[in-house]
Amino acid sequence: MEAKELLKKVRKIEIRSRGLSRQIFAGEYHSAYKGKGMAFSEVREYQYGDPVKDIDWHVTARFNHPYVKVFEEERELTVMLLIDVSGSKQFGTQQKFKQELTTEIAAVIAFSAIQNNDKIGVILFSDKVEKFIPPQKGRKHILRIILELLNFESQSKKTDITQALKYLTNAIKKRSSAFIISDFVSPDFSDAIKIAGNKHDLAALRVYDKFEQNLPDVGLAHFKDSETGDLKWIDTSNKKVRQNYKKWWNEQYENAASTFRKAKVDWADLCTDEDYVKPLINLFKNR
Repeated sequence: MEAKELLKKVRKIEIRSRGLSRQIFAGEYHSAYKGKGMAFSEVREYQYGDPVKDIDWHVTARFNHPYVKVFEEERELTVMLLIDVSGSKQFGTQQKFKQELTTEIAAVIAFSAIQNNDKIGVILFSDKVEKFIPPQKGRKHILRIILELLNFESQSKKTDITQALKYLTNAIKKRSSAFIISDFVSPDFSDAIKIAGNKHDLAALRVYDKFEQNLPDVGLAHFKDSETGDLKWIDTSNKKVRQNYKKWWNEQYENAASTFRKAKVDWADLCTDEDYVKPLINLFKNR
């Protein structure tokens, strides 16, 4: 993509994303993050109605009188985007490629972050961490992120979500709100997401194309695996072939959903030919 065309596309995404971020997060941005940003401030004597869980037992024992910890909301959050840049990002049969949908979603979240004076950082991953953009504030920072997402070419075409989650756990010391944007067709990542979820507030945004769910009946067709590069002739008119593919897809879907549930991670499914605004609004309202 030429520089002029690329910058025009960045600007278009910026205009759309700014408006959508207000629509999606209006009044609910901070309340959407469970356990975020509560910092210890001081202790004071216990008053009737204070939660028992806030009692500071060490101070209470020292003075032989109940004291509670006082917390205040941190004014600044760190928002992390973990974005799948593997070979499957180039798939799309409807209104847009998965990469385009991912870029828009990332931009919407990023603009919501800076409108609330929060930092935004990015981890681009395949089966390894391809690039880390440290959390910063400001419009220029977000435009850099959008530019990277539109123009980034990963070294590997495969996917391993565990690597991205491990990097998040190790690199970001302060608790953050993190969004994993992927199709989640990956080797098992259940352990990594549990560990990361204990430290950070995670949400999963699963991006897919409807033709990934069902193999279309188009006769004998030449298929290329976008992640392995393997080429194969497949007779899509064969009902059993289509059934086996559907079974595989359902297993991938259910495995990911089961992993999210067990790790207590909220998620939303976003399709390339559907409006993603409503699923995102529902995700944040349910948090």
